[in-house]
Amino acid sequence: MLTAVSLGPGDESLLTPAARKALERADVVAGYKGYIELVPPALLEGKEVVSTGMMGEVERAREAVERARSGKRTAMVCSGDAGIYAMAGLLLEILEAEGLLDAVPFTMIPGVAAFNAAAALLGAPLMHDFASISLSDLLTPWEVIEKRLRLAAQADFVIAIYNPRSKKRSDHLDKALAVIGESREPSTPVGVVGRAYREGQDVRLTTLDKVDVEGVDMQTVLIVGNSATRAAGKRMLTPRGYHRKYAIGDKGGE
Repeated sequence: MLTAVSLGPGDESLLTPAARKALERADVVAGYKGYIELVPPALLEGKEVVSTGMMGEVERAREAVERARSGKRTAMVCSGDAGIYAMAGLLLEILEAEGLLDAVPFTMIPGVAAFNAAAALLGAPLMHDFASISLSDLLTPWEVIEKRLRLAAQADFVIAIYNPRSKKRSDHLDKALAVIGESREPSTPVGVVGRAYREGQDVRLTTLDKVDVEGVDMQTVLIVGNSATRAAGKRMLTPRGYHRKYAIGDKGGE
């Protein structure tokens, strides 16, 4: 049995019961070393741990597949949701390439994705249609990323931005915000959330023209509002449209 297990944003309280059960039953727990550290220590006791660095995705996926192929209940852990910019897809690709789709049972345990966690801390910015776009061009050409940003902005989607800025890609976020700015007002609200529900959590509400790019890293998620998004006090709100159909402020008085 091979299971992609979603850990959520990192806080143990946001680890789902299904994920906890999968880890309790596992013989082997595999994952990037930073994500292994997010697993409650008690859930690793007595288990084989397969850990690799950030660039070792294929290696650890193959090792996880081999453990599962040998009959061990193997859990591949991922932060957020394992099916969103994580390892579930790579595991399936390897199973498919090696003709093991029928031989190795595969399941995925969903979790709290990074944009869910960021949105919760910001208020209610994802109440209407939204797009999620990663700025990492390690596997996707920048031209494709830029096209997706431009079209999502033109379509007035709220935009969640993953992997916004690294030492090697220090200018990608500036470029992305400029592309979005072709279709959005400078005053468009932008939520910037670093390390959601982890030590060092940082939540900021700013505007498109005032994003502090230097304060953003790979553990940050940005949520760029659409044309209706506004600040509601210190929170970020994208109205669903109830105000157009109902008298939201009407309390039934005379």
